[in-house]
Amino acid sequence: MENIEQNNIVAFPQLNKPAPAFEAKTTHGIKKLSDYKGKWLILFSHPADFTPVCTTEFIAFAKHHDEFLAEGADLLGLSIDSYYSHVAWIRNIKEKFSVDIKFPIIEDLSMSVAKSYGMVHPGASDTSAVRATFVIDPKGILRAMVYYPMSNGRSIPEFLRLLRALKAADTHKIATPEGWQPGDKVIVPPPQNADAAESRMSEGYECTDWYFCKKDL
Repeated sequence: MENIEQNNIVAFPQLNKPAPAFEAKTTHGIKKLSDYKGKWLILFSHPADFTPVCTTEFIAFAKHHDEFLAEGADLLGLSIDSYYSHVAWIRNIKEKFSVDIKFPIIEDLSMSVAKSYGMVHPGASDTSAVRATFVIDPKGILRAMVYYPMSNGRSIPEFLRLLRALKAADTHKIATPEGWQPGDKVIVPPPQNADAAESRMSEGYECTDWYFCKKDL
């Protein structure tokens, strides 16, 4: 799927559809979406290198990097900056904050990847990517996307929590409630017909009503 701009209407990537393919230069060499087949991918953009809010986000991503890897997920950053700017910035973060950025960052001077993922919002900036985060599953399907304004940093633990919730939903065919963490009760999918609704309350779940039941995994 491509980002299409026509009559001032922009078509963004869609959930549960294939994520837009890309091939781009990064701080770790050329990377393609297909390189991540079989793994989860957290693709995230930031407005610019050498900016304070972005620096805090990259430090947080770096500090949680091993936890993402343990969940079978890779991290991939992006901004509309050059390779040389990225390298200088990550070296600066290591020197000034004693944090290693071990994941690659896409150079996107042409804005081709940013535009295909709907990372450029003219209402915010015509020349910078907003704080967008995309969760792509091992089959290359876009499972979640979250946008933040230029002025406010993301909570990186939330994306780790979301990844774990998505994996649990896929494995156990359940849904997860607000703020779910591993070990919490999960939501049993609602009954799909009247007969199932009639019997739901006697099926051994923790039910508040026929449509709202929880269980342990």
